[in-house]
Amino acid sequence: MKWLVLIALVGLSECFFKVPLEKGKSVRDILQEKGLLEDFLKRNHYNPYSKYQDFAQTANEPMVNYMDMSYFGVISIGTPPQSFKVIFDTGSSNLWVPSVYCNSYACTNHKKYDPSASSTYHATNQYISIQYGTGSMTGFLAYDTVNVAGISDPNQIFALSTTEPGSFLYYAQFDGILGLAFPSMASGKATPVFDNMMNQGLLSRDLFSFYLSPNSQSGSVVTFGGIDESYFTGNINWVPLTSETYWQIKVDYIQVNGQTVACAQSCQAIVDTGTSLIAGPSGPIATIQSAVGASTGISCQNVPSMPDVIIGINGVQYTLPPSAYILESYGGQQCSSGFQAMNIPTNAGDLWILGDVFIRQYYSIFDRTNNMVGLAKSI
Repeated sequence: MKWLVLIALVGLSECFFKVPLEKGKSVRDILQEKGLLEDFLKRNHYNPYSKYQDFAQTANEPMVNYMDMSYFGVISIGTPPQSFKVIFDTGSSNLWVPSVYCNSYACTNHKKYDPSASSTYHATNQYISIQYGTGSMTGFLAYDTVNVAGISDPNQIFALSTTEPGSFLYYAQFDGILGLAFPSMASGKATPVFDNMMNQGLLSRDLFSFYLSPNSQSGSVVTFGGIDESYFTGNINWVPLTSETYWQIKVDYIQVNGQTVACAQSCQAIVDTGTSLIAGPSGPIATIQSAVGASTGISCQNVPSMPDVIIGINGVQYTLPPSAYILESYGGQQCSSGFQAMNIPTNAGDLWILGDVFIRQYYSIFDRTNNMVGLAKSI
């Protein structure tokens, strides 16, 4: 009888898989350290909006929009495995990595996938183009076994780059992108990695979750197949999706000092691990910056006295203290706002983006079974 009870408990236990996320230097930081940032920004138009335009056969996902990203995790592709450092991005749907066929300058500083070294590789004749801010990354689609946190995902379609324009990706500490948005957003109608896992029944629960540790700390992780209660405190508040494209939800309002400064009639927002800041329409963002005292240069000494920003979502208030929305660099010698102006017009109004500034404060669960986002206060 004891053995029967034990077997039953094991069968009911939740099995999930974790990928540690490294918080490295962003491309912006690296360019600034090398004295190249000002010239780079002059020559490369930074347009975050274009990442969220509707995807067609040719995707429009400028990699320059990843210049502030600093959380990366390792996956492997092929048999035997070839390892790559990727951004786990809930704001896009494709998996892509550089290939040995890429001779562009940007590819010379990264690991490159070699099809001839994998016994499980299968080619296709389908080409793909992903639009950068300064040109296109071109490549082709293929199939191979992808391993994420010990989950073996066979026959996974992914993109192999053959050209990567400009110098931006040369300085990036990541090799590629693993998209975690919905299939409708995938270029080339490629099945996203998480959908392939679901289709093959590889997970105990069809959800994944993110914990991003505070600045300058290790311990960030993306968890597949479950919810790890050790990363948050209190209840999980579940928010229904308003669109099954990105992880899009409704925001009720944004307040500072008890006054509504944005989204007075509600607004739509994307919970996006592939965006570092909180972004919204230029007018409301300017109002928020003024309300918190960040319209002009920010003195790091004034940060403790700045007000909280409250984001209302599905009847729950989510507090962002100034330590969350003011970003420090150079050992606290330089401070900047975590709010960014970006106009993304849609039929439902301008979109907002809740990026890492928000996700660092709130453990975020992405539930494909119920098409909901779960939010809980991070430890």
